[in-house]
Amino acid sequence: MSFGIIGSGSWATALAKILTDNHHHINWLVRSDAMAALIKEQKHNPSYLQPVIFDTSLLTLETNVIKVVSASDHIIIATPSAYVVDTLKGLSKKDFEGKKVISAVKGIIPQDNILLNDYLEKEFNVELRDYFTIMGPCHAEEVAAEKLSYLTFSGADEETAVEIATYFKTGYLNTVVNDDIYGVQFAAILKNIYALGAGIAHGLKYGDNFLSVLIANSADEMAGFLRNVGIHNIEVGKHEGEDPVTHKRKANYAASVYLGDLLVTCYSLFSRNRTFGTMIGKGYTVKEAQKELNMVAEGCNASKSIYAINKNVKAEMPIAETVYRILWDQLQPEEGFRQIEETLV
Repeated sequence: MSFGIIGSGSWATALAKILTDNHHHINWLVRSDAMAALIKEQKHNPSYLQPVIFDTSLLTLETNVIKVVSASDHIIIATPSAYVVDTLKGLSKKDFEGKKVISAVKGIIPQDNILLNDYLEKEFNVELRDYFTIMGPCHAEEVAAEKLSYLTFSGADEETAVEIATYFKTGYLNTVVNDDIYGVQFAAILKNIYALGAGIAHGLKYGDNFLSVLIANSADEMAGFLRNVGIHNIEVGKHEGEDPVTHKRKANYAASVYLGDLLVTCYSLFSRNRTFGTMIGKGYTVKEAQKELNMVAEGCNASKSIYAINKNVKAEMPIAETVYRILWDQLQPEEGFRQIEETLV
């Protein structure tokens, strides 16, 4: 089993830590020769999760995506969604033949408003049975600190998803497996939008009581969207069958990958989307917040993409739509949240 990681940000670095902690060699695409040299010399990523120390004998560091894909049979894509198209530019359909692709992208491809698996199928003929996802709830910073976390692995080929999950199982990381590829990806995209909303509310000085109602309504709104796009794992308290790895009841809407990821992204101080939203609530412009954060808040582009997608899906999404209007239509946050107040139940 050979793994390639495309991306060198905080989440990519956390995944590199997990795999190398399990003594797996990785081919790692990094941004520059200078970054590669520093990682080799200092044994950590100089830009992200600096406390993580690597056994560099387990790293092959590359700046050429073709070399990484060629040398690996399992390709982990862990770049922000807005950069996927440019990062994969230069690869051909032939490069992906016989490969398994594992998405750690918690966003939507903004150029086409489509999920990563649909983009890869369209551009590179990657079939759904060869596509898998890694989702949370899991912050890179807590992985770095080896605080107990959970990762959810999804794949249409559930047997292979189980196998892939075993390579990530550690003393500080538990794994859950399901076949809910579309549901977990849409949930990951939506939770970032709602975390932006939670941050805006925090920046506007709403309290915890309001925030709890906002997040509960966001969870309900998410479930409505998922139902409209054909996802069925959304009924609280209903479990069909058992997880093939743990033999616990099978995950649904109330499980960690949906509701848990929404909660941690809305509440955690590690959440870049919550932080970005807080800046907007305090009066920053989008450009000012982007410059200050100096990391990608996936929910910003996602709000625009989901707004476009929902024209066909036709789910009731007053919270997500208002976040979109604040970020993209210059709606003032105070006015937007006065409107949201009227929709909450």
